[in-house]
Amino acid sequence: MADTHVLFVEDDDVIREATQLALERDGFQVTAVPDGIVGLEAFRAQRPDIALLDVMVPGLDGVSLCRRIRDESTVPVIMLSARADSIDVVLGLEAGADDYVTKPFDTAVLVARIRAVLRRFGHAGRGQETEGDPAQDSCLRFGDLEIDTNGMEVRRAGRPVSLTPTEMRLLLEFSAAPGSVLSRDRLLTSVWDYEWGGDTRVVDVHVQRLRTKIGQDRIETVRGFGYKLRA
Repeated sequence: MADTHVLFVEDDDVIREATQLALERDGFQVTAVPDGIVGLEAFRAQRPDIALLDVMVPGLDGVSLCRRIRDESTVPVIMLSARADSIDVVLGLEAGADDYVTKPFDTAVLVARIRAVLRRFGHAGRGQETEGDPAQDSCLRFGDLEIDTNGMEVRRAGRPVSLTPTEMRLLLEFSAAPGSVLSRDRLLTSVWDYEWGGDTRVVDVHVQRLRTKIGQDRIETVRGFGYKLRA
């Protein structure tokens, strides 16, 4: 992780400085800034490997900053939110964040989440293992939806669909078991790399984001159990 560049946007001086030191001790390169406007400028100038955004920062709030970043890049984003502000969690995920960590947080947990997201993004471009003729086996079709697991491309009715790496990982998980119900806990483990309990809202929001891109009816909710991809 020594070459991993983290952009950290946090207006609380104590939290910003303490977290920056903790991340640097773990080998990350950190650019820490106190407001969203400076954060956007730093993102555009430096193109970090991952962004940590506090929801409530001056200039440009974290949710708006996440949207601006997502308009320009698929770089992973983790939102930081006060424990009581559950609506901020959902807003951040809907804006395109890949994960969130509640405040106050243990820096060891934050580091684990960062590493989990980076592992997920590192694997997102590899696709699934195929046998035989790659040109034949790498294209999956579900109605008007086509998934090229080698080229990591998705098309709907012949038109390209732009997915973030997290959305692609989620779609690949569904496409590996079409028609099978996948629980939220399973998706947290396989897609978000959570080895401990996580908030299932992250799954629900990402499923909804994926639906808007590949078709609302393509992923079915099985109440009390999870989701499944219509074969």
